[in-house]
Amino acid sequence: MKNPFESLDRVLEHRTRLQIMSVLLAHESFDFNSLKEALQTTDGNLATHVKALEKEKYISITKTFIERKPNTRYKATERGKNALRKHLEALEEVIKQQRK
Repeated sequence: MKNPFESLDRVLEHRTRLQIMSVLLAHESFDFNSLKEALQTTDGNLATHVKALEKEKYISITKTFIERKPNTRYKATERGKNALRKHLEALEEVIKQQRK
């Protein structure tokens, strides 16, 4: 039998990245400041984890201006949604195996 820990997504093992993806899966998109507030994190911490998710193409980023102020919005890609689902399924399998 395969070890379910091997199915966990290393990118999503970090709490902040898992939180980002969970928020984006529940919403169509989220802007930087709202995401920062929801996760209660710093600008730098959020930027670092967003960059890691963007590198894996788990999220897409749209930059616009609203009344001359920059606005950055994030959206989970299909690849990111699938990765999160698989990660959660692997976590469920880990739990099931521990209950046996």
